[in-house]
Amino acid sequence: MIDEIQRRLLREIADLHSVPEGAYNIRTNGELASRATTANIDIVSKTDVSGIDIYIKDGTKNESVHIPVVLSKSGLKELVYNDFHIGEDCDVTIVAGCGISNCGNQDSEHDGIHRFYVGKGSHVRYIEKHYGEGDGTGKRLLNPGTEVYMEENSTMEMEMVQIKGVDSTVRTNKAELKAGAKLLVRERLMTHGDQYAESIYVANLNGEGASADIVSRSVAKDNSFQKFDSRIVGNAPCSGHTECDAIIMGNAKILAIPQLEANNIDAALIHEAAIGKIAGEQLVKLMTLGLTAEEAEEQIVNGFLK
Repeated sequence: MIDEIQRRLLREIADLHSVPEGAYNIRTNGELASRATTANIDIVSKTDVSGIDIYIKDGTKNESVHIPVVLSKSGLKELVYNDFHIGEDCDVTIVAGCGISNCGNQDSEHDGIHRFYVGKGSHVRYIEKHYGEGDGTGKRLLNPGTEVYMEENSTMEMEMVQIKGVDSTVRTNKAELKAGAKLLVRERLMTHGDQYAESIYVANLNGEGASADIVSRSVAKDNSFQKFDSRIVGNAPCSGHTECDAIIMGNAKILAIPQLEANNIDAALIHEAAIGKIAGEQLVKLMTLGLTAEEAEEQIVNGFLK
């Protein structure tokens, strides 16, 4: 049975207001709460470790898989392995993410390892959201890992979002791209208080015509710390771009480490990084429209992270 706290978490991380259409696997407090499969998408529990295997048949189009995780018990720690086996010529959306409500004095932690095996010519849209809440002294900890193995001419779009409530996170992502494969990553991140967030991306472009575009937009407030570490490796004639665009506020700290490695004369790689405070003229302009300084600041941040 899913209680109201868990329902609220599901709305935050997966925009679920009711049972989703298509295949889904909902995990609450370390246990399976609900599951459904379709004719084209099967979900099977692992027997050797905690986690699931998701099998998507060749040619599956316009279908979705939801695999959210929610924790509402203080002191709960778990590690799960979820593997996605995506056939050829598919077009699917996968919605993941974790929400933690911690009102106790013990740390709650969810670490999830997601591995994607994307078949030739397939297109996958992957959405991963993290959210934390609760007035307890226990921390909310999330350490996700993502591995993507892309066959020829496949496309992977990744939307990685963490806006509120997570005390510490280390997000590790690795991708291997064959010829013509295309990886698009859009990260949105906000930290506040004493929060810590580290994002690591490594994309190996191994085949001719492979491409990667990894972009992070973040806001660091108060005494929080952020680290963005992105590396694109061109091992063939390919193209790659990585970018970090960040707003720093209060006493926060941000470290951006965009890296490029070209191992082929026809590897075209670009990196960009920009960190700065909110421009004074932006605040003044909004305040002349009747907003307070705090309201103007919030409007700018919300627009930046859209």
